[in-house]
Amino acid sequence: MKALFVEYPKCSTCQKAKKWLVEHQVEFTDRNIKEERPAKEELREWHEKSGLDIKRFFNTSGMLYKQMKLKDQLPEMTLEEKYELLATDGMLVKRPVLVTEQGVVTGFKPEEWEKLIG
Repeated sequence: MKALFVEYPKCSTCQKAKKWLVEHQVEFTDRNIKEERPAKEELREWHEKSGLDIKRFFNTSGMLYKQMKLKDQLPEMTLEEKYELLATDGMLVKRPVLVTEQGVVTGFKPEEWEKLIG
């Protein structure tokens, strides 16, 4: 199985997740979220495939999220507006993101990844 691993290389959680993928011999394509941010259509597809709340796709602990005061704005936004906003800057997206044929997970929780990878 080949997965898409979307990360920010300087992020320690992403580094742990990448190490986990290597240790579990998961074949993956690596993508730097800052250099190649996800398009709105990709985000929509990932969200739908994940079954997660859209809020799980936002990097709520990130500086940009806080600077933009998104905590207050998100409840008023439509789903379409949220996709558009996420697509404007990769640093708004919760990372790492693991995309496989079976589904999508955000953040790194080994038990969730284990379940997805099988």
